Amino acid sequence: MNAVAVPGQPDRPGQAAPAVETPADESPERLARAALSHLVGYGNTRLAQLLRTHGPAEAWDRVRADHPDIEPRRDLDRLHQAGGWLLCPGDPGWPPGLDGLARAAEAAEPEYGAPLALWIRGDADLTDGHRWGVAVVGSRAATAYGLHVAGELGCSLAERDWTVVSGAAFGIDAAAHRGALAGGGRTVAVLACGVDVPYPVAHARLLDDIRDHGLLVSEVPPGSPPLRRRFLIRNRLIAALTRGTVLVEAGPRSGALSTARHARRLGRALMVVPGPVTSAMSAGCHRLLRDHREECALVTDALDVEEEIGPVGRAVRPATGQPAGPRDDLPAVVRALLDAMPARGTVGVAVLAARIGQRPRDVLALLGPLAGEGLVEARPDGYRLTALGRQPARRPTPPKRAGEPNGQEDGLFPAREVRP
Repeated sequence: MNAVAVPGQPDRPGQAAPAVETPADESPERLARAALSHLVGYGNTRLAQLLRTHGPAEAWDRVRADHPDIEPRRDLDRLHQAGGWLLCPGDPGWPPGLDGLARAAEAAEPEYGAPLALWIRGDADLTDGHRWGVAVVGSRAATAYGLHVAGELGCSLAERDWTVVSGAAFGIDAAAHRGALAGGGRTVAVLACGVDVPYPVAHARLLDDIRDHGLLVSEVPPGSPPLRRRFLIRNRLIAALTRGTVLVEAGPRSGALSTARHARRLGRALMVVPGPVTSAMSAGCHRLLRDHREECALVTDALDVEEEIGPVGRAVRPATGQPAGPRDDLPAVVRALLDAMPARGTVGVAVLAARIGQRPRDVLALLGPLAGEGLVEARPDGYRLTALGRQPARRPTPPKRAGEPNGQEDGLFPAREVRP
C-alpha cells in the first residue's frame, strides 16, 4: 500500500508523524468522535439513538455532563506522542470497506455499525484493504496444526503482496501476523484496546513489529482497556477492512466465528480451512462448511485464497505433470539444510549451521518441525535424513524474486520461535 496523507499521518513511509495535529482535528465534529470513542463497547442504547438522530457533535453535547473525565484533546496529545493519528469518516485514507457496516447494522445491534473514528499507529494505510486485504483468524487455543497452517498462509499471502489482517490474539492471530512478517509483507492488527496498550502483554514485541511493518488499529482511544465486549465488536472491523476472511481453526463457540458471521453479513468472501475430523478446534470450521456450503469456500493455501478473491488470472497453480515430492514448496533455507545433511550417517547441529551459514540455535529450531514431518531423525550423536527426507524435490525451485528475504524468514520457519 502507498501511504496516504491524512491528518497527523506521515506523507511518506518512514517520515516522522507531525507532533501537532492539523487544525481540522480541533473541529467539534472530530473532537466529538474522539470523545465518544470512549463509550464503545458499553452497549449504550441511548447514545446509539442520539448518534442516529443528531450526529456525533450534538450527541456529545448532550452526554458530555455525564462523562466529565473524558477529554478528547488529551487523548489526541497522547496519540501524537505515540506517533499515531486519528482517522475519521471523510478523511483521505478512510477505508471504503467500512461503509458497508453502516448499511449492514441493524437497530438491535447499533454498535455493529461503522466506527466513529479509528485510532492508528504505524507506517501504512488502510485504503487498499478492500482490494488487497485478507483476514486470517481463528482460535486462541490453537493446535500445532492450526499454528502451522496460519503461519504458512500469512507468509505466502504476504509474499504475494496481500495485507494480512488479524486481531493480535494468542493462537491463530499471532501465527498469521508472524507469518506475514516473516514473508516480508504488511500486516494489520485490529485491537480491542488502545493502540498504545500492549495486550496481550506477551505480544508487546509482536505489536511493535506490526507497527513497524503495518498498522495497529483501534476504534477506542489510547489507554483504553480490553473489555470483553470490545473483542466481539472489533471483529466486524477485521471483516470489513478486508476482501475476504479465512477461518483457520475455530471451536463450536469460538469468538472467531463472529468474524465469519460479519464477513457473510457484509457479503465478503468467507473461506475455511478444514481440519482433522477428530479435532474439537476445527468443529466450528466444519459446521460452517456443512451449514453454509453456498457461502463458504474450502481453502488450503494462498493460491486457493487468490482463486477466491484475487484478480482474474492472478492465481495460477503450476502444472507439473508429476506428484509433489516431500521437499516441494519448502522454504529455501530448509531445502538448503536438508541438502547439507549426509545421505548416510549423522551430523551435529554446529556442523550444519556452519554449512548453511546460520546460527546453531536457528538450525535447531528448524530441525524440530522437520523431525515432526518425518524428514529427519534425531539420534544420540546428531541428526540424519530419513528415507523420506532423502527423496529429492520433484518440482523445479522457483527463481528468487528481487528483494525477497534470505535465510530463515523465507517461509514457515521464521528466525524467531513462533509462539502462540
